[in-house]
Amino acid sequence: MVTTHPASWHKAAVLGSLMLAAFTFNTAENLPVGLLELISESLRVSLSAVGLLVTGYGVTVAVASVPIAHVVRAVPRRHVLTGLLAALVVSSLVAALATSYWLLLVARLLTALAQALFWAVMGPVAVGLFAPEFRGRVVGALSVAGSLALVLGVPAGTWLGRQSGWPVPVAMPAALGLVSLVTIAVLLPTSQPEDEPAAYATSPDVRRFGTVLAAGTLSATGAFAGYTYIVKFLGDVSGFSPSTVSALFVVFGVACLAGVSITGALLDRFPQSALPTAVATQAVGILGLYAAGSDPVATVLFLVLMGGALGPVFMTTQHAMLHCAPGRTDIALAANSGAYNAGIAVGAALGGLVLPLADVRGAFLAGGLLTVGACAVLLGGRLLSRGPLHVPAAGSRSTARVDETDLTSLGQSHPSDLGR
Repeated sequence: MVTTHPASWHKAAVLGSLMLAAFTFNTAENLPVGLLELISESLRVSLSAVGLLVTGYGVTVAVASVPIAHVVRAVPRRHVLTGLLAALVVSSLVAALATSYWLLLVARLLTALAQALFWAVMGPVAVGLFAPEFRGRVVGALSVAGSLALVLGVPAGTWLGRQSGWPVPVAMPAALGLVSLVTIAVLLPTSQPEDEPAAYATSPDVRRFGTVLAAGTLSATGAFAGYTYIVKFLGDVSGFSPSTVSALFVVFGVACLAGVSITGALLDRFPQSALPTAVATQAVGILGLYAAGSDPVATVLFLVLMGGALGPVFMTTQHAMLHCAPGRTDIALAANSGAYNAGIAVGAALGGLVLPLADVRGAFLAGGLLTVGACAVLLGGRLLSRGPLHVPAAGSRSTARVDETDLTSLGQSHPSDLGR
């Protein structure tokens, strides 16, 4: 089958629309965090019930990523992406019009199902538009767009909700999703998934795949064991006032954005060291907060390190999957996204279990030790490695066509064994 190659400006427009979609999905996922009280008062439900809108979202992504990716593995990516964006548009409108908690929850879960597949599909589509030597920068651009949701999307949605009510910001993803949908529907060529340039990895390696999946999941678990309770930490341990804590959240978000921007610029040059560097930086940040969290200056320093590593960890695991996936890259990316979300859910639960047994610093100690465990997994994988991660793409398709049933089983085993 002959694949139609889009013009240069078509490629840029499609990449821009995928970046917009990444920003929109991440904003939609986290919007309830800033609208908790407004939704609680409007629908007359508890704050914990509204919190379930976020928790249930993450669990849905964790559970559904690999199965949905496997079901649609033969559907052209243009059709899949337009369908996912249509689901985002519809679910956002339903959520904004919801007059009951349960309808809002159902709409949120529909958005989560769409996001579960979106992160698996959009990576191979985006990097496949450009030459292999630009893949790191493309992944970086998508990650920057996703990170902007926490720096701009959620704060803007929170402000808008306070000015006009929570349904208005909840409806905004529908408008942004529609822009991405139309662009992709018009400009992205229709081709079979297996014929796309990034459908298969450049250096398939089952061992490397398992190492990256395990390290990413442990890192997510460690990060969110502490981050979930960062407000309590900054107030009780560091002694910051509520207004200062709000400002530190902005600092954390900016650090995350800077981290993915810098990592994206260097990812193509240092593909093997990017993930270990991000995980090690996260470990230093979390353990530094545990050890020196009572000192305000040290707290800000280690908070910046933690924030600067949080985005790059997931970003570099996604990039690694494009190199080491033993089967289709979309299935591998779905497994990675699902495992990472499982780690988020388990980390938040673990931190909650630690709190009654120790002060909030204990949650950061547990998170730091888990992240050190991720470093150990990467080190063990490096010692057992049989070859470099980054190799020429020529001939990779013939070596990458392994039994995708085995890959699906491997990808599904990690989230359930460990616990986005």
